[in-house]
Amino acid sequence: MHSLLPAVVSLLFLCYGAYVLQSRGVNRISLTFFLLCLTTFCWQFTWAILFQMRDEHEALSLAKLGYLLILFLPTTLYHFITELTAQHAERRWVAVSYAVAGLLGVLLLASDQVVGGVYPYFFGYYPKAGPLHPLHLLQTALVVGRGLWLLYRRQRQAVSTEKARLRYCLVSLLIYFFAAVDYLCNYGVQFYPPGVLFVATSLGLIAQAMVRHNLLADPLEVAATIAHEMRTPLATIRNQSRILGNCLPELLAGYQSAVDSGQVKATLPAAQLQYLRGLNQHIQAEISRSNFIVDMMLASARAGSLDRGDFANHSIMKCIDEALASYPFETAMRNKVRVHDSHDFTFFGSDVLLVYVLYNLFKNALHAIKVAGRGEVEIMLADRQLLFTDTGSGIPDDVLPHVFEPFYSTGGTGIGLAFCQKVITAFGGKIQCESKAGAYTRFSLSFPLWINYPTN
Repeated sequence: MHSLLPAVVSLLFLCYGAYVLQSRGVNRISLTFFLLCLTTFCWQFTWAILFQMRDEHEALSLAKLGYLLILFLPTTLYHFITELTAQHAERRWVAVSYAVAGLLGVLLLASDQVVGGVYPYFFGYYPKAGPLHPLHLLQTALVVGRGLWLLYRRQRQAVSTEKARLRYCLVSLLIYFFAAVDYLCNYGVQFYPPGVLFVATSLGLIAQAMVRHNLLADPLEVAATIAHEMRTPLATIRNQSRILGNCLPELLAGYQSAVDSGQVKATLPAAQLQYLRGLNQHIQAEISRSNFIVDMMLASARAGSLDRGDFANHSIMKCIDEALASYPFETAMRNKVRVHDSHDFTFFGSDVLLVYVLYNLFKNALHAIKVAGRGEVEIMLADRQLLFTDTGSGIPDDVLPHVFEPFYSTGGTGIGLAFCQKVITAFGGKIQCESKAGAYTRFSLSFPLWINYPTN
C-alpha cells in the first residue's frame, strides 16, 4: 500500500518529461527538463520497490542505488535553471557540481559514509544518513539556492512577457524546495515522506508553463517575428504619407489663399501651418527609424544561428563609414561622432552584422549623451581593436557587470549588447566594457588575426 504513491507518481514524472519533449521539441532546455524528470522517476520508482522489501541487506543495496540518483538530483535541477535562464557562464559550476555528486556517488557505493544503513519504518526500509551525508545536504543547499537566485534575478531583469513566465517557474521551484522535508527521515524522524507530492506539483507546473505558457519561447525570436510583421503596416503608412505629401501642399495653399482673400477666418497659427508643411517629412523620418529598429531586431535574431560559411575578410574602416552613412542620426547628433584617423585592418566575419553592432553602440552612446545633456562619441582603431567611447552619462557600478546579459535592461529591451557580444564572439573576438557613472563609457572590440584561406 505504501509503495503505491511513489510508483504512480514516478510514472507521472516520466509523462511530464515526454510531454514537454513531444510538445516543444528537442532543445537544451527541454532535454534538461526531461533529464530532471527521468532522474526523479528513477528515484521514486526505486523507493516504491524499496518499501516492499523484507531483507535488510537487499534493502540497503537498493537504497544505495536509489540514493545515487538523489545525489545528482539537485545538480540536475541547477542545470535546468541555468539553461532556462541562459546563464552560460554557470555551466562550469554545473560541471563542478556534477563532479562533486559523482565523488559522493563513489563513496556511497564503496562505503557506508553517505548512507550508513536503513531504518525499519512502518512503511518500509528507508536510507540512514552516514557521516558524509551532510556534505550532500550542503551541496544541495548551495546549488539549489544558486539556481533559485539566478531565476529570481532573471525574472526581475526580463521583459514583461518573459517575466510572467519566469515568475511562474520560480514559484514552481520554490514548491519543489519543500521536498527537502524527506531528509528528516534520513536522520531517524519517522513519518511517511511527503516530498514526492511537492516534486510532482512543482514539475507539473513547470511542464504546464513550458507547454501552455510557452516558457521555452525565445523572447528574441518572438520579438523578431513581431518586428517582421511590422514591415507591412509601415509600408502602408509610407505609401499613405506619400499621398499626403502630394496633396497637403495644395490644400495648405488653398487655405492660405482663402485666408488672404477674406473668404475664411485664419484659425491655424503660423507655427502649426509650418509644422503641417513639414508633416510628410516627419512621418517619413519616423517610418525610417521604425524600419531601422525592425532591421536591427531581425539581425539580432539571425545572430542566434550564424552561418560562418558566409564569413569573409572585410575592412573595419569601411564598416564604420557605412554605419555612419546609414545610421538615422537625429538633428545635429552626427556632429557629435568623431573618428580618429587610424590604421585600417581587416577582420574575418560578416560586414553586415558588424554594421549592426555599430548601430547598437551608436544608439546606446547617443542616448547616454542625451541623458547627460553633453558629451560626444569617439571611435579609434589601434592594435586590431576598435575603441568606441562616449562621454555621456556612463553606467552605474551595479549595472556594469550585467550589460551583456540577454534581456537585462534599465529601459530598453536588453537585446542590443547581448547581440553585440554574440556577433563579436562568433568572429573569434572579444567585446569588453568599462565605464564611470557620470563620466564615460568605453567599449573595446578586439579582433583576432584570422584570415580565411580558400579551400578546395
